[in-house]
Amino acid sequence: MELRIFTEPQQGASYDQLLAVARCAEEAGYDAFFRSDHYLKMGAVSGEPGPTDAWTTLAGLARETSRIRLGTLMTAATFRLPGPLAITVAQVDQMSGGRVELGIGAGWFADEHTAYGIPFPSVAERFDRLEEQLAVITGLWGTPAGETFDFAGRHYPVTGSPALPKPVQQPHPPVLLGGKGPKRTPRLAARYADEFNLPFVSVADSVAQFDRVRAACAELGRDPAGMRWSNALVLCCGRDEAQVRRRAEAIGREPAELRENGLAGTPAEIVDKIGRYAEIGSERIYLQVLDLADLDHVELVAAEVMPQL
Repeated sequence: MELRIFTEPQQGASYDQLLAVARCAEEAGYDAFFRSDHYLKMGAVSGEPGPTDAWTTLAGLARETSRIRLGTLMTAATFRLPGPLAITVAQVDQMSGGRVELGIGAGWFADEHTAYGIPFPSVAERFDRLEEQLAVITGLWGTPAGETFDFAGRHYPVTGSPALPKPVQQPHPPVLLGGKGPKRTPRLAARYADEFNLPFVSVADSVAQFDRVRAACAELGRDPAGMRWSNALVLCCGRDEAQVRRRAEAIGREPAELRENGLAGTPAEIVDKIGRYAEIGSERIYLQVLDLADLDHVELVAAEVMPQL
């Protein structure tokens, strides 16, 4: 079981704060540092100093870290055109020496689109666009050097692209898809995903959706053993109950609710719950760290949970 740090900077974080968390995670031995890709806060928080762009952040971290992997959960397909996104991710992969992963989804948060003038089509069209984006991005990366790429898409037609630059990782950086949709999500994952991620769901719900993705793989003739399986859960770990409660209060949550819906409690409790996800085939847990000033939280889990996994 791998542990990865997952941050939500739209809730209020500067680049320097994200850098501090990424460096702490790298030094503590975590496998990866991921961030959300959002432009607007959620809930009753100020969001100050304002949003940071996900791929600008990862480009900076690519040069200021050396080992830890870097990625998004999840870049919204509504935010960027697929050709420029393929260029950006390939460039950041080069800047990092081959440590980048692309998590991408259809986009869901309407308010951030209206707040920054981004078109927000219907759910069906967003999934149509996501499917074309995946075809274009992986097609550009997979085109042999010296050849060109064409794609007769409805939303993103491509003609005569030199399909450059190429990422360091071959055949391409890992592509992460996820979500609870019962039909199109499993089909897209079976066709394009290297990893399937489920955020903030129970063990039982994870089993059901993992099974849908495995069935979609079987329909396409793909061995689901080639897919990585992961979950994302909010983290609230403490050395004792008093520390658990303080950390829950810092993010506006209740310990009992977090124990039910996230990873909350002492290191022993965290290990036990992670074990339940491991039993159903989950191989990675993305620990959603919401208080980015609390680096001791990150270090505690690395010291007292990670060695037991």
